Amino acid sequence: MYLPTTETVLSGAPLDAVSSDDAVCAMLVGQHAALDAITAATPALISGAQAMAATIRSGGSLVYAAAGSSGLMALADASELAGTFGISPDAVKIFMAGGVPVDAKMPGDVEDDVDLAVDVLRYITPRDIVIVLSASGSTPYALAVAKGAKAAGANVIGVANNRGAALLSIADIAVCIETPAEVIAGSTRLGAGTTQKVALNIMSTLMGVDLGHVYRGMMVNVVADNAKLVERAAGIVSEIADVSVAIAKDALQQTNGNPKTAILVAKGATAAQAVAAIAAHDGHLGPCLK
Repeated sequence: MYLPTTETVLSGAPLDAVSSDDAVCAMLVGQHAALDAITAATPALISGAQAMAATIRSGGSLVYAAAGSSGLMALADASELAGTFGISPDAVKIFMAGGVPVDAKMPGDVEDDVDLAVDVLRYITPRDIVIVLSASGSTPYALAVAKGAKAAGANVIGVANNRGAALLSIADIAVCIETPAEVIAGSTRLGAGTTQKVALNIMSTLMGVDLGHVYRGMMVNVVADNAKLVERAAGIVSEIADVSVAIAKDALQQTNGNPKTAILVAKGATAAQAVAAIAAHDGHLGPCLK
């Protein structure tokens, strides 16, 4: 009987038949092998990031949809876009089959429930891009969301870990990360899950760069909503504007805590001039400083 690669066991002695030291080594080997598989998906990851940035620029939303461990990977990426890059929470939607768990209960039958996908489609518009994940690439919930999203006129990024998966044939941008067998057959929270998280991180980070939210490797659109991040924002402004932390904090106060505009204020612009300059350069700080 044919089984997807993610449903087979990585070659070598089973984890339960070796010492703990050897088990750790085997799991690390499996993780490294899984990560190596991402390289082949580079063109698709770049295309996905560009499409995500274009969606945000046009006023659309990033819609993440998945079930099980893939849903947790989607949740991890989507939940941090507002804080890291200042993406409006209203422009990010997260759908996980059965809902986001608030305890250790994560039912498995919901990934087969295509009716749950119908509910998701009520929130999708043609301006949106829908990022659908499924390690097998055949999860009924994921396929139903992808098909429905395309029918609604939205673009679809499909992320799967098996070549030839149905999800990849539906997607406008197919991200195939052909991971090897798992150290525990079918436990896609391991190698496949790791690659899904990394793939999402890469796409969303490239999107942030494209939108101008990264400058000199720093988060210049970070939302400073706790003490640690206030200090980080002040450090970013101080470093880029080449001013003291005290001046940086004063500039942040004048600009409602926005590092990009605060940097320009610290360099001598008024708050209004800073806002206008950033808008004129499509959110990119570099041209403003030049």
